[in-house]
Amino acid sequence: MTTKNEQATGAPLNGPDIAGSNQVEVSDKSQVALTEEAVLSFWDDNKIFEKSLARNLPENNPQSKGEFIFYDGPPFATGTPHTGHFLPSSMKDAIPRYKTMQGFSVPRKWGWDCHGLPIENLIQKENDLKTKKDIESFGIKKFSEAAKASVFRYDKEWRKSIHRIGRWVDMDNQYTTMDSSFMESVWWAFSELNKKGLIYEDFRVMQVSPLLETPLSNFEVNQGYKDITDISAFVKFELVDEPSTFFIAWTTTPWTLPGNVALAVGGDVDYVKIEIENAEENQKGKIILAKALLEKVLKDKQYKIVAEMEGRDLVGEKYKPVFDYYASDAKLENRENGWQVYAADFVTTEDGTGIVHIAPAFGEDDLNLGKAKKLPFVQHVNMDGTIKSEATDFAGRQAKPKATPENPNAHQDTDIEFIKYLAHHGTLFAKEKLIHSYPHCWRTDAPLLNYALSSWFVKVTNFKDKMVSLNKGVNWVPENIGTKRFGNWLENAKDWGISRSRFWGTTMPVWRSEDGQTEVLGSVAEIKERTKSTNKFFLARHGESEHNVGQFLACDNSVKSDLTETGLKQAKQSGENLLKVLKNKKIDFIFCSPLNRTKQTAEIMAEKIGFDKSKIIIEDRIKETQ
Repeated sequence: MTTKNEQATGAPLNGPDIAGSNQVEVSDKSQVALTEEAVLSFWDDNKIFEKSLARNLPENNPQSKGEFIFYDGPPFATGTPHTGHFLPSSMKDAIPRYKTMQGFSVPRKWGWDCHGLPIENLIQKENDLKTKKDIESFGIKKFSEAAKASVFRYDKEWRKSIHRIGRWVDMDNQYTTMDSSFMESVWWAFSELNKKGLIYEDFRVMQVSPLLETPLSNFEVNQGYKDITDISAFVKFELVDEPSTFFIAWTTTPWTLPGNVALAVGGDVDYVKIEIENAEENQKGKIILAKALLEKVLKDKQYKIVAEMEGRDLVGEKYKPVFDYYASDAKLENRENGWQVYAADFVTTEDGTGIVHIAPAFGEDDLNLGKAKKLPFVQHVNMDGTIKSEATDFAGRQAKPKATPENPNAHQDTDIEFIKYLAHHGTLFAKEKLIHSYPHCWRTDAPLLNYALSSWFVKVTNFKDKMVSLNKGVNWVPENIGTKRFGNWLENAKDWGISRSRFWGTTMPVWRSEDGQTEVLGSVAEIKERTKSTNKFFLARHGESEHNVGQFLACDNSVKSDLTETGLKQAKQSGENLLKVLKNKKIDFIFCSPLNRTKQTAEIMAEKIGFDKSKIIIEDRIKETQ
């Protein structure tokens, strides 16, 4: 009798030598597939992987070259494996096999990347939690439990696929990044980097995902650039000392205009003050812009040059804010330095008007100028992308909405409303569409926001030159991956932003006191060492009360149950006993429940030990029932 596969190929498989005499009768598998399965069966039945691990252990092989450690970034547990996993997984299998054949002991353990935005985003979608506030309403504990439960959802599918591609890796003793031991290792790494001076906190502009309400790393940002059409605006800023004369600044993000606190010019750039002939209503009066950009901005309009000056001549000129939501706030720090012109090196005449609108809360150059010149800081947008209530005409709107299939240009909606406002109030000089590459969140597909906030960084730039140099010694195949793609990434490497404003992840081991003292602890042992308490706690039961004698329930003050005469004596005796124990020491706090009998007991004991009864803390959570 022959199998169907033998009839198809004309010859039986040479499988029995490998997998024994058992052949599977299958009609829809190739000879290659059947051979692979036979090899897998042979490996499994004879525990070849386990034997390869044991063979080069020093205790089993005197010629062992020792341990070779292969660091394998584990996959996220958010879906089933696909071809994008199989290629790198095959490469991760080949190197340990090669090093094993060279005589090294190469332990290989499967792992799961359990923390971070991928799983949080999955749980948000499954529970229709669109914002961070939705998660808080849902319950952080409940949210974290759902995230934890999802980790092994696809374990079976992964085991099957990884086994089928022939990768040797221990999936029975796998680790997860949510293991306490693994999280502690992250603390250790953070602590070691901090000891080397490579960790720092800074207030800087980062790309924020508004739907996830967290900053993203440069790597994450680079995953989601899209070419989109936006509407830019040429905005008129009227000079305080020269009515009907306007600085013209160009912005591709009209939604940032309420955050404007200054204008920047190039100190050596030539500027002109002009009047447009036969000007339309919105273009009447005198305007100031870079001379080199006149034709580009005015196009075919006729104009007359009234005056010429250099950028440094404009420095210090004050102008009227186009939005006065914050400028009139007397409590705004550095308000006196706002809404005037400053010189800045980053101003060019490549595009725009040569005059840059400065909003320190939403731009890196803007923030740096703000720090240098002590400008007011106005952040009129929340981290979830909604405009704050102070900006009354736009409150609650998404600064940069997410496009939808029904409205693919939804990202323009808020900018359009700002442009309408400018036009209505006579501060719009012109508008125009532009197509540019704009970063989107690669998980939510929503536009990212340039957003200033405090975050923690690793000083990658300290090692940039060394990494670039080492990369040149790597034999890349194909070569352009190393010289171009990876090489360019190294050349432009920035410090790594490592903190996230989320829930499901490893907390950073940074401890800060109210007076600003900061400690970084790298292990559980260090925390325990710092938390050895010298406090003493005394627990006291209330004296006998009416419900004890009458044998009825009194779980709250709706049922009267005061101390009996015996109870009053017991409370006094407890106070005297405590006084003897304390000797010359004092009690710092007294807590008691809101029940009358416990308050009476606490007051009597306080009086006995010389504690101010008015400072007794009534703690509503100390109850028999909730």
